[in-house]
Amino acid sequence: MGSEGVVRQAVILAGGKGSRLRPLTDTVPKAMVEIDGRCIIDHQIAWLAEAGVTEVVVSAGHLSDTLAAHLESTDQPVRVNTVVEGEPLGRGGGLKFAGQQLPDREASWFALNGDIWTRFDLRAMVAYHVERDAVATIGLARPRIPWGVVDLDEFGRVIDFVEAPPSPYPVNGGVYVFAPEMLGLLPDIGDHERSTFPLLAKQRRLAGFPIEGYWRAIDTAKDVAEAAKELKTSR
Repeated sequence: MGSEGVVRQAVILAGGKGSRLRPLTDTVPKAMVEIDGRCIIDHQIAWLAEAGVTEVVVSAGHLSDTLAAHLESTDQPVRVNTVVEGEPLGRGGGLKFAGQQLPDREASWFALNGDIWTRFDLRAMVAYHVERDAVATIGLARPRIPWGVVDLDEFGRVIDFVEAPPSPYPVNGGVYVFAPEMLGLLPDIGDHERSTFPLLAKQRRLAGFPIEGYWRAIDTAKDVAEAAKELKTSR
């Protein structure tokens, strides 16, 4: 982390096959699916750059050559290094493999899942992380429930109907701030959410930052359409 508390480097996990997004992902990796005419990963890199990031390592897998060619041929606001796992390592292993390619192993770093479209204050997340002296901080989202819900009074009488309210429970939003030591705690193979995160939680070294802003996981064609519509209306 820089002396001014700015995180300058990041990893983007972009190796997923995106099976539920087919046929969109038959010819491009999930991170290259376009929202309002721009690839998800380009949205993410621009957002990271706005927060002060200058170096990004992209962990590619499915159609990795296509993704690497795209990143090399487009004018990106940061330096981008694309790496490819020789074998599937899982999300935690993928983070570790890509994190080992970061330019400064002694500095903090962001990590993002390559299938989310989000905008919130990353600098505020870093300050939150530092204030709690955390090894890792998770961005916590409250996605909208896809159904309408019924609001009851204390006697069980219906008083209102609410269409697609935010979930009452926060979920892992796929955006992280990691201290340098996190690299040594990630599994070589496997999922950090089942190994490293529970360990840090027991040690009270894992923080959760409430995302106050836009967040959507891009899993289906409907998510792509909804995100594009929401992006246009937010301008």
